[in-house]
Amino acid sequence: MDINVPRKDVGLDERRKRRRLRREKQRAENVGRAEKMHLARLAGKGPGRHSTELAKSAYVGCSGWFYWKWRGKFFPAEMPTSEWFTHYAQQFDTVEINASFYSWPTVANVKTWLRQPGTRAFVYTIKVCELITHVKRFGDTETLVKDFGLIGDILGKRMGCFLFQLPPSYRFTEERLRAILSQLDHTRRNVVEFRHASWWNETVYSAFRESGTIFCSCSGPRLPDVLVRTANDIYLRMHGPERWYRHDYSEGELAEWAERIKNSGARRAWVYFNNDYESFAPGNALTMRRLLDQTGFDQAPSEVDVSVAAPSS
Repeated sequence: MDINVPRKDVGLDERRKRRRLRREKQRAENVGRAEKMHLARLAGKGPGRHSTELAKSAYVGCSGWFYWKWRGKFFPAEMPTSEWFTHYAQQFDTVEINASFYSWPTVANVKTWLRQPGTRAFVYTIKVCELITHVKRFGDTETLVKDFGLIGDILGKRMGCFLFQLPPSYRFTEERLRAILSQLDHTRRNVVEFRHASWWNETVYSAFRESGTIFCSCSGPRLPDVLVRTANDIYLRMHGPERWYRHDYSEGELAEWAERIKNSGARRAWVYFNNDYESFAPGNALTMRRLLDQTGFDQAPSEVDVSVAAPSS
């Protein structure tokens, strides 16, 4: 039985079993995939390091693009899945790759991403594999971080950010903060997302500023409703303020976030919508992009003190 094929007639218990088996298989394979990328990096199979010049000041898109629940809503019902990415890329110029969190990508995977947009100007943000963030939890992972960085070298001008997401159980300690920042490759555009509110504090902000690391602001349940800026770039993930992945943001809610982004003084903003469960993400992302255009964010000053933008209400 193919555990990856969606079936409407499969019960909840069976779906959970399939998901557990799939996750176990992915985690077992990630160690070997990471080792292959390590060897590829040592063999110099990437094109080499170079700075990525980005044309835009605001990149707005979705956290992933291949969702069965989007069929008949964002994707036309009769459109074959082979055309889904093209349809997405006709409306957005960036995507946050989530599959890389569950399954460490191969070099072939990354080269496919590189070719996928064709001649379009398109940028990827890559979510770092859970082997680093959830399994090892930054325990002696410096080599793994360097190996994963080969993805950025292959993507070249299509590379946006590396997103490191930590689990909700991962509470703030100064030791953990030092461990994270000491193992990141600070020549990359690194974003760190925490899911425990203890990380929203000035000790973390100050350390991130000093290293140039981007603190990920979140619209999510039980997380501080603030826009934090610790670098020239700001990064915002829209999960849903009360329920994970299911909230349909109103124009008023998005306008408030757009105003905060404009007032942050950042040179560049990355905004990704992860409220994909009921297909709200694409529509919300298009609205946010329009609102940012209306605020004139691309004309925002480039030199402003790094700060935390609190809610207006």
